[in-house]
Amino acid sequence: MTVRERLADSLYGAGWSTVRRLPEPVAVRLGRTVADIAWKRRGAGVRRLEGNYARVRPGASPDQLAALSRAGMRSYLRYWMESFRLPAWSPERVRDGFDPQDVHHLTDGMAEGRGVILALPHLGNWDLAGAWVTTRLGIPFTTVAERLRPESLYDRFVAYREGLGMEVLPHSGGAAFGTLARRLRAGGLVCLVADRDLSASGVEVDFFGETARMPAGPALLAQQTGAALLPVTLWYDDSPVMRGRVHPPVGVPGDGTRRERTAVMTQALADAFATGIADHPEDWHMLQRLWLKDLDPARAPGTGGRDAS
Repeated sequence: MTVRERLADSLYGAGWSTVRRLPEPVAVRLGRTVADIAWKRRGAGVRRLEGNYARVRPGASPDQLAALSRAGMRSYLRYWMESFRLPAWSPERVRDGFDPQDVHHLTDGMAEGRGVILALPHLGNWDLAGAWVTTRLGIPFTTVAERLRPESLYDRFVAYREGLGMEVLPHSGGAAFGTLARRLRAGGLVCLVADRDLSASGVEVDFFGETARMPAGPALLAQQTGAALLPVTLWYDDSPVMRGRVHPPVGVPGDGTRRERTAVMTQALADAFATGIADHPEDWHMLQRLWLKDLDPARAPGTGGRDAS
C-alpha cells in the first residue's frame, strides 16, 4: 500500500467514524467550509468540474462558471457529509430525507414481476436514494462498485453500502453482468450509476452537443432480461430533503441489431440524464473527464492508459 493509499483509507475511515457523530448542523457547516477551501485552491478536480459545467452552460461567463463550480463543490461535500452520516440515520430520517416524483414507474415495474433497472448519473446522493428504496419501499436491490485502491478502502465502501441494505458486486465484467441478469430474471431490482464509461465497450452518445461514452450494461440487461429500464435524476434544494424523479421507461426498439438497439437506448438514458443535469448542474458531481475531446489521446480507451484527472 502506498503512502497516498494509506492516507486515503485513513481519511475515509475518519470520516465514517467521526463525522457520523457530529450534530447535523455542525456537519453541514463543516461540509460547506471544506468545500469552499477546496474550491479556492482550484485543484485539478475543481478545474475539471468547471470545465464540465461549461459544456452544460455554454453561454456562461467565467464569473458565472466560477460561481457554479463553488456551488458544485458545496453540493459534492453535502453528498459526502450525508454519506458519512447515513449509517447513523434512523429509518425515519432516511424516509424523510428523500422526496422523489413518479415513483409509480418503479413500483409498477416491480409489481409486474419482470425486474427493474434504475440508471442514474452522478447527481445528488445516490446512496441516500438507495437507502430510501430499501427503507421506505422495503425493496432490496443489487448494485456494482468499482474496485478501489487500497483494497481496504474498497472494503469500507462495500460494508457501508451493504449496511444500507444493498447487495454490492465488484465491477468484474461478465461475472457481475451474469449475476445482475439473474437478479432481474427473478423479478429483482438493480441500480447502476451510468453516466461515465471510458472502457472500450462504452457506447458513444451525444451529450450536450458533444460525444461522450456511457456504459452499455443497463441497455443490454434490459434487452436480455425483459426488465424495465428507468432513468432517475436527483437534486438538492435549500431544504434538508433531497428531491428526485423516476423517468418513464426506456423501451427496447423493435428492430435493428443488438448493437443498434443498445445505442438507441443508451442515447435515451443520456437524454434523460441531460434534463436533470441542465436543471441542476451544481448537483452533478463529475470531477473527472467525460467528453472524448477532453481525453488525452495517449490515455483514450483501448490505448492502455488511464484518465487520471
